[in-house]
Amino acid sequence: MSRYRGPRFKKICRLGSLPGLTSKRSIVKSELRNQSRSSKKSQYRIRLEEKQKLCFHYAKGSTGQVLLQLLEMRLDNILFRLGMAATIPQARQLINHRHVLVNDHIVDIPSYRCKPQDIITMKDEQ
Repeated sequence: MSRYRGPRFKKICRLGSLPGLTSKRSIVKSELRNQSRSSKKSQYRIRLEEKQKLCFHYAKGSTGQVLLQLLEMRLDNILFRLGMAATIPQARQLINHRHVLVNDHIVDIPSYRCKPQDIITMKDEQ
């Protein structure tokens, strides 16, 4: 996910809306599109464009490093690494069943991204 240094507006026109990057308005694609091309996008193209939007938006660091950091900061992975759950599926179940508190608030989303100073505890059953 290295930083893109080319013309931003061309990237925005190609990928569609990327909010917050420019106040310019793009010309409607249907006016510019070559009529001989197929208008239906394949699943591969849709996924590739979404991946490119993410890479353009979160452009800091190398792809592998950023991906590893995002995965390691997930709440289910942290519970597994701390030994609060034997497996990642068990950690996901604990989170879904609302047994986990992050900074004294119940969190029921396994993909919740934790910050370095977050306090993770288990809910007391009384």
